[in-house]
Amino acid sequence: MRITMTLKTMTLTSGIMSPTASEVPYASGMPIKKTGHRGVDSSGETTYKKTTSTALKGAIQLGITYTVGSLSTKPERDVLMQDFYVVESIFFPSEGSNLTPAHHYNDFRFKTYAPVAFRYFRELFGIPPDDYLCSLCGDEPLIELCSSGASGSLFYVSSDDELIIKTLQHKEAEFLQKLLPGYYLNLSQNPRTLLPKFFGLYCVQTGGKNIRIVVMNNLLPRSVKMHIKYDLKGSTYKRRASQKEREKPLPTFKDLDFLQDIPDGLFLDADMYNALCKTLQRDCLVLQSFKIMDYSLWLSIHNIDHAQREPLSSDTLQVSIDTQRLAPQKALYSTAMEFIQGEARLGDTMEADDHMGGIPAQNSKGERLLLYIGIIDILQSYTFLKKLEHSWKAVVHDGDTVSVHRPGFYAERFQHFMCNAVFKKIPLKPSPSKKFRSGLSFSPHTGSSGNSCITYQPLVSEEYKSQVITKVQVEPGVHLGRSDVLPQNPPLEEISEVGKTLHMLTTSTTLEKLECTESEFTH
Repeated sequence: MRITMTLKTMTLTSGIMSPTASEVPYASGMPIKKTGHRGVDSSGETTYKKTTSTALKGAIQLGITYTVGSLSTKPERDVLMQDFYVVESIFFPSEGSNLTPAHHYNDFRFKTYAPVAFRYFRELFGIPPDDYLCSLCGDEPLIELCSSGASGSLFYVSSDDELIIKTLQHKEAEFLQKLLPGYYLNLSQNPRTLLPKFFGLYCVQTGGKNIRIVVMNNLLPRSVKMHIKYDLKGSTYKRRASQKEREKPLPTFKDLDFLQDIPDGLFLDADMYNALCKTLQRDCLVLQSFKIMDYSLWLSIHNIDHAQREPLSSDTLQVSIDTQRLAPQKALYSTAMEFIQGEARLGDTMEADDHMGGIPAQNSKGERLLLYIGIIDILQSYTFLKKLEHSWKAVVHDGDTVSVHRPGFYAERFQHFMCNAVFKKIPLKPSPSKKFRSGLSFSPHTGSSGNSCITYQPLVSEEYKSQVITKVQVEPGVHLGRSDVLPQNPPLEEISEVGKTLHMLTTSTTLEKLECTESEFTH
């Protein structure tokens, strides 16, 4: 008991988020925390399938360095169907070999999936082999992100903030392999998409375990502070952040939280809104064709006005110093703004150099925002087990509100929620002159002589028509500005046909002169 109390006190006073003694017997040497395959050992280091994070990062960098270098010796050619199913393998003994260098990790085998196909994807996004190696295997080590997915995935970000490495489950990696031919077709037709950009699929075999990883584009630059973030599916069944999640420094909120926190939605420029919704529609159609469901829209918000009022903390200052040396984004179509920039342009609300890859928007208070968005978790197919899950949840709850649903309905609900509840057009404020002109229309009018003229057609009420008739009656000497034409008292029907040529100004009852022939009024 004395040892337990001492360890708990050290945890509270040190300020380090290390495990407490109540979670594991003291000095057991076994992993202390575990979420899925992710754990933390007794020394405080992250593990994945009992492999330390340090060893995994080293194996990834050694493997990618070898496979990219080996691929560069092969001539470039068109991608063939069989290229999507190729798997290359190389063994890395700790003492080294004639092909691999020596290292201080355990022996491991490194597999590369569809190397030629992924080389095409990297070229499509403007990432040459040297930049790819420099980002992942340069002098700077990979940075482990503190947050992990609900499945216990590990995330690493490259030192230049370009790329993300994520561990995958066996089913996800297998599904991505099957998805590659369709993914290739979609990117060839439309490289500007909110779908993830996959740059490589690999597997590290060590300790009798397979650790599968995928390299993707990084949605969230570290140089920009995010004030709030959401994981949105368009579902309302249990779509609220847990109490444990809310205790985090920057929790990830969900659909019900968004509807409560931002009930009026986020306002975008009309062109930006249309381009975003069109991109969402196109991407959802692709996912539906692949029978993919349960994906999410990742939404991170940077509040520009809040950031300007916030004092610079030590953490913010350190991030600013660390990112000063970062080069501009290398990968094409990999920022939130570039996803839709092909069809939308920045408006007058923000300079192009100030958007930092985010989509400019504002909230109902008029505060300026930058949105960082992307569709994530697309490696979930509507399998037999998912159908059973939906059927079971539909029994105890409204089936249309649960997240697991058939792909067609899921895509339609997803689009409707994003383009109606989350994103909205900035409301226009019409000027008084536009309001006056909106009540007028133009139509051609042909007189008996064959000459045509353009007449105003004001939309007037019955009371206004009577005022016009009265005005004509009390001024017997003037008719449409023509003193040589005798005044008449036409019935109301003629007022609607011929008398609609009257255009009365708001400040006077002066009648506009129309260039029509005299015969138009004598018949």
